[in-house]
Amino acid sequence: MNIKNQKINFMKPSTKLLSPDNHALVLIDFEGQMAFATKSISMNELRNNVAVVCGASKIFNVPTIVTTVAEESFAGPVFPEIEEAYPIATSGYIDRTTMNTWEDENAYKAITGTQKQKLVFAGLWTGVCIVGPALSALEEGYDVYVITDACGDVTDEAHERAVQRMIHAGVKPVTSIQYILELQRDWARQETYVPVTNLMKKYGGSYGLGIHYAHNMLNH
Repeated sequence: MNIKNQKINFMKPSTKLLSPDNHALVLIDFEGQMAFATKSISMNELRNNVAVVCGASKIFNVPTIVTTVAEESFAGPVFPEIEEAYPIATSGYIDRTTMNTWEDENAYKAITGTQKQKLVFAGLWTGVCIVGPALSALEEGYDVYVITDACGDVTDEAHERAVQRMIHAGVKPVTSIQYILELQRDWARQETYVPVTNLMKKYGGSYGLGIHYAHNMLNH
């Protein structure tokens, strides 16, 4: 094997990494009623993280399913950050009665219909709305990821035990900024560079402020 071929073999990215075309994103029950009782993360932080995740999936054209539970009779509308990225009029939200999204026929068909082996979940609450589909998908042979800082539960204990339970079962935890940067992967990817950095400036906290600072200083 020559040096060039060795370099190609050694530089191949891991198949365990997420890329824009190898997964589907499932957003579950980001609704007012679920948010009111969420205490494991501040609502401002959660909304920013959800905006990062939604924006990332939109920028990179990731197949995305938005599902709600008892939207009109109990839980209410989705977060504005989700509707901004995926307007209700054109995105076909799937409303359910089941707490486990995987047990709803329409949601199940939508998720599995993406034909993606990797599934990424985020939603409220971690211990119910995320544990159910994550473990169910895992048992059917899917490679499952959960964006843990875009999830929340009624207590810190509830969230942490749910995440711990899923990790023990084989689910892979990621965070919202990790998610978008794993999709970008290379800052030379110019077609997404500006949308990604603009999204980070708006919702990326101190990291986004650092990007804003750097861009402005470079202009001087």
